Amino acid sequence: MTEPLHLQTVEGFGTVRIDPVDPDRDAALIHGWVNEERARFWGMGGTTVDQVRDVYAHLDSLTTHHGFLVRRDGEPVAIFQTYDPEADRVSECYDVLAGDIGVHLFLAPTAAPERGFSTGLLTVLIDFALSGGRTRIVGEPDAANEKAIGLLVRSGFELGPEVVLPEVDLPEVFIPEKKARLAFLTR
Repeated sequence: MTEPLHLQTVEGFGTVRIDPVDPDRDAALIHGWVNEERARFWGMGGTTVDQVRDVYAHLDSLTTHHGFLVRRDGEPVAIFQTYDPEADRVSECYDVLAGDIGVHLFLAPTAAPERGFSTGLLTVLIDFALSGGRTRIVGEPDAANEKAIGLLVRSGFELGPEVVLPEVDLPEVFIPEKKARLAFLTR
């Protein structure tokens, strides 16, 4: 394994490592996660391993959107994506400020849920997202995803309005319209 993009040890939680998604290496793992019923808000249900690989290869080709595989103590635990809101459909729904960074988080399935895990992990991901001079994180979970919205509120995000993110229909990717709840965390 190469040097991590980000490595952070949190007392009582463990060591979190963040690496870019490798579409060839990680597609099968991600495919297994995103095709579970609990992943319905991620929007990749019904995809094949090849389709997952293609999505992350496309993401990897962009300079504005990035996908990361997150591990805790060596175990894969999440997908984290960051993006420049100015280059994303979310920019049609709010006034983007200099220093904004958009994020998406997908927690891996687990047989043994751990109290405080999501909040502990999000603390590290916030540190990572706000590195490099970024000053505000923008989240836009599905408006019906009460768990994600609750996690953001517990982590200090301020809720913004419900919005409708427009459909994206490009040769490389199709993303359906989405009713989302904006959430903001300022450094």
